[in-house]
Amino acid sequence: MSELGQRTILGFDFGKKSIGCAVGQEVTGTANPLAAIKAKEGIPNWQDIEKLLKEWQPQLVVVGLPLNMDGSEQQLTKDARKFGNRIHGRFGVQVDFQDERLTTADAKEQLFAAGGYRNLSKGNVDSKSAVLIIESFFEASYQ
Repeated sequence: MSELGQRTILGFDFGKKSIGCAVGQEVTGTANPLAAIKAKEGIPNWQDIEKLLKEWQPQLVVVGLPLNMDGSEQQLTKDARKFGNRIHGRFGVQVDFQDERLTTADAKEQLFAAGGYRNLSKGNVDSKSAVLIIESFFEASYQ
């Protein structure tokens, strides 16, 4: 088992049609986007998730929680929790949840700044959001 501060973390930005993915290294406090996974009504191809888990062997998975601006939950929040709980149930990996309010807007802003409109594909935005979810998890962990 990796020591605290040296874990590999997979992050997911849950969505009904697309699930953004990123991998982070706790030792550097940074994350990198991976290809987004397509979903149907919020259900991914579980083999795609399994492939990512086998490839990266994370000690922790962080799933973004899409909360309302006042902090209350919506249906998508419940669906994201269910997704995280299924990852834990199917694969036995520890799952944590991270508030993801404003990550999509932040992701679009950063992607646009880096490459203009052509950089704003749905997959790019979702995976950049997953990067921000991991990085905000790191920030919250070290306060």
